[in-house]
This record gives sequence, C-alpha cells and structure tokens, in this order.
Amino acid sequence: MASSRAVPNLAFRRLRGRRSPAEFAAAVRRAAREIGEQVACDARYIGRVESGEIRCPNYAYERVFLHMFPGLSLADLGFASREQVRGRAARAAVAAGPAARITTRNDEESDVLRRAFMTSGTATVAAASLGLGALTGPGSIPSPRTGGTYGDTEVAAVEEAVRRIRLLDDRYGADGLYRRAAEPLRTAYAFLDTGTAARRTIADRMQAGAGELALSVGWLAHDSGRLEDARSHYAEALATARVAGDRALEAHAFSNTSFLARDAGRHREAVRAAQAGQHAARRLASPRLLSLLALREACAWAGLGDRPACEEALGRAHTFFGRGPCDADPEWMSFFGEPELEALEAQCWSALGDWPRAARHAHRATVLQSPHFARNLALYRAQLSTDLARAGALEESAAAGERVLDLLGEVQSSRIRTMLTGTVRLLAPERGIPAVAAFLERRAALGDL
Repeated sequence: MASSRAVPNLAFRRLRGRRSPAEFAAAVRRAAREIGEQVACDARYIGRVESGEIRCPNYAYERVFLHMFPGLSLADLGFASREQVRGRAARAAVAAGPAARITTRNDEESDVLRRAFMTSGTATVAAASLGLGALTGPGSIPSPRTGGTYGDTEVAAVEEAVRRIRLLDDRYGADGLYRRAAEPLRTAYAFLDTGTAARRTIADRMQAGAGELALSVGWLAHDSGRLEDARSHYAEALATARVAGDRALEAHAFSNTSFLARDAGRHREAVRAAQAGQHAARRLASPRLLSLLALREACAWAGLGDRPACEEALGRAHTFFGRGPCDADPEWMSFFGEPELEALEAQCWSALGDWPRAARHAHRATVLQSPHFARNLALYRAQLSTDLARAGALEESAAAGERVLDLLGEVQSSRIRTMLTGTVRLLAPERGIPAVAAFLERRAALGDL
C-alpha cells in the first residue's frame, strides 16, 4: 500500500535504463510469455514499482523478473523480502515449515481483493465496499460524497481491482468471488454518477475502468451460472463503452456477450455480437483480439450446426492468431494463448458432433496450459473428459475426470462442475469398466463440491 514512507526503488529504475515505462512493461509481458506466465503489466505498474509502492512483487511477477535478469535476486532488483512485507504471520509460517507456508500463501491470495482498493484517501471508501475487512460491514457501505472530486488514486484502485479479480479467477474460479466483487463495481459507478473528475483523462480512465470491472464481475456471474446477472453486467459495460466512445471496451463487451449468448442457447445473437465485436476491433491493431472474436463467431455458428460458416470463421481465427501477440493487445486478453485457442476450437467440433476431433484439440489445450492457471486447466480437462466419453474412449474419459477432481479442492466454478456432471451421466451406464467405476465412486464420495 502506498504511503509517505515509500522508498523509491532505484535499483529497478536503473535496470529499466533508457526505455520508457511503457516499453519496459512490454518487455515484461514478452518475458512472461517466454516462460508461460501471464501478467498484466503496464506503465502504471512499472511506476508503482519504481516509486516503492510495490515493495515485493507477487509470485508470477517474481518469476518473470528473475527470468529477465538471470543471476539477480529480488534484493538485487530492489525489492524487500516477502517476509518483511507480510509481517510476523508470514515469518512464523516460514519457521513452521512448508505446510504453513502454503496456508499463508492461500491466505494472501484470499486477501487480495481486500487490498485492491486500499490505496489511500477517499479510495478507502472502495476498500470498505469489498465487505471483507473490518472497516465496515457489507450492509453499511458508504458511497462517494455527492459532488466530490476523484482523481488518480480512485481510478488506480478501480484498475487494480480489475487485475486482482482476474488473478483470483485464474487461480480459483468464480463461485467464491462474485458476491464480494459486486460491491466495488457499485462503488466505481458511484464515482461516475456522483463525482467530478479532476481532469478529462481521469474521467476517461474511470469510465474504462468501471466498464472493465463490470465485465469482470459479469464474467464471475457467468462462470458461476448466474446468466441473467452476467447479461446485465455485460450490457452495463457495453453502454459505458458507447457513451465513452471506447472501442476497446466495446469489443471486449461484445466478446463476452457472444460467449454468454452461446452458453444460453441464443446462437444467432452470439453470431451478431461476435461480428459487432470484430467491427469495433478493426481499428485497434490487435490481431489476437480479432482472433478471439472470430473464435466466438465460430463457436456460435457451430451451435447453429453451420459447419461451413464455422470452418470459415476458424480459418480467420487461426490467420489472425498466427500474426502473433503485440503491444496493442488489450490487457484483459492475457488469458488468450494457444491453450485457449485449442480449447475454443474443441468446443466448436464438440458442438458439431465431431467428438474425436474435439477430444484432440481439448487434449492439446490441457498439455499446453500452465499449471499456474488452475481454473483453466480444470476447465480444459473437464471438456476433454466429456469429449472422450462421447467419442467412446471411456477409460480415457474417466482418467481425465479424475484429474479434474484433483483440482476441484482449490477451484470453484459452477461451469466446471456442470460439465463434470454431464460426464458422470455419460459414463454411468458403463460402471462395469473398473476405471469408470472408480471415477464415479470418487465423484459420488465428494458430494456437493
């Protein structure tokens, strides 16, 4: 947390050299991709490190920085040790051994949302809105003062909340996060509705941040099975994008809307939303964004049973993807790499009834996915298990299902549980196969996950 006692990180500043913060942030993102990490690094993050606001990076950034500067330690990079930053409890955990360190780490991740808005000044209003700390209870959430002014602090808090929500969703899934994340969203829009920006650029950033937060909260609703809530949040983000004239936010909103419409069985709406997203994205110089939107369109065509249209859209998706990542790729797209490309293509073939082909792509997704992103790994394995069952590979399906169960202790996602329930129904008539029976018994023993 920023304070008047923050000590500038001069060592890190020297390592940046003559590159601008934005150029250095791009180098960090490239280094992350080299080792299979996904970090949402931008110029503001670099500024926070150099100012001393970030005294110790999280685990993902630590791995990236040590990869960028081999032979240097965190101390050489100007950071404090994790034990110093996290205080007595962390030091006690280190002394207690590996099991206690794992518990401490989980507690740290659970506490991320609470810290996300606790920057300084009036942003403590947003910290309270998380309803997780002792500042206020969830039923007594203060609002920004009518007519008050908001500035960099409040905007940075909103932007950081978006990053933290995405990080936690990557690690643990949506079910446990949705209710807590809805409060900061209300606070962000309260700033827009009742406050006055210190300057125009602040207003633009707040609108973009609030819209991205609406999409993040909408995704948590979507992934936890609250489809009508998700639709409302996505519509709110789209309206914000239209008012602000923000094409990047508009493209993101249409991407999520298409995905939701497909899940709800509204496939023609999903096609239209994906095409509208591509129209909004054409001026953004991000081939990866156009690739994702083409995949959304392909999945929608598959849902309609239109194989030629699906294959045409898949071709465009692969062409755009092949042009590689670039600095114009939106920050929220950090999840979209080759594993997600394979998983989405698997969904297309699954919807078209080509189960063996779907299983091949789903398997590639599981092999390529970094184990750090437990939620996506569990999702891809659940998809693989279903595709294998439908393809008649019953023992392989059971084995993939077992690997999903291995992850469900830490991942909470209604989407994944629903997929696994479908696999159980497919395999239930085949209890005579020992591997299938073992999987079904283990799933039954776990009860409600």
